[in-house]
Amino acid sequence: MARLPMYRQIAEAIKAKIQSGEYLPGEALPTEAQLREAHSVSRVTVRQALKLLIEQNVLESIQGSGTYVKDNKVNYDMYQYSSFEEKLSHLNVKTHSEILAFEITVPSQAIAEALEIAPNERIFYVKRVRFIDDNPVTLEETWLPLSLFPDLSYEVMQGSKYEYIEGTKKMVIDRSEQEIIPVLPPEEVVKQLGIPAEQPIIEKITKGYLADGTVFEYSRNYFKSSDYKFTLVAKRNRHY
Repeated sequence: MARLPMYRQIAEAIKAKIQSGEYLPGEALPTEAQLREAHSVSRVTVRQALKLLIEQNVLESIQGSGTYVKDNKVNYDMYQYSSFEEKLSHLNVKTHSEILAFEITVPSQAIAEALEIAPNERIFYVKRVRFIDDNPVTLEETWLPLSLFPDLSYEVMQGSKYEYIEGTKKMVIDRSEQEIIPVLPPEEVVKQLGIPAEQPIIEKITKGYLADGTVFEYSRNYFKSSDYKFTLVAKRNRHY
């Protein structure tokens, strides 16, 4: 097997240190001079290695500051109504869900009002933990009308409910109303996500609508603030 070029060897060495935790996400790398001295190579070779890792989204360069280990938080775009898997499609990670509850029940008054159904109409209640690789990042509770999804299954909820709704049920998902609140984690969230009780988290309430205006889901998600960032685009009104 051909020996890797020196700049690739350096890149692999840096990645190994990131994977081992020696270089942490968001942390600055040693300077080019320090890397050059550590590997006994030229400045050009060090820059080639850094350029490669930046192109691979392992590192990021901040002008006037240095080169940093890229912080791969999930970028939760508020303007995109997409599934857990779709929001992670740009990252080289594996996802899975652990179902904590899957049951048919009668809604509380608040849930019935949110779903715009009669108080005695039965619903699905699903609680699940969402994982990135082996890291639990979200605790989700979802309420869905049984009348809309009589064949909803445990297996479906281990994957993407939106894929089931659009692909299997051939329904058109139109929009959502979302409310974002910073909170201290409830006891179960602390347990399921493995976070300190004093670590603030993000609570997101979602009400989802089909194209015909039918409410098809009401959900509550708790996100680990260490793994998520929320982005939106705001435009200023013209006053002239």
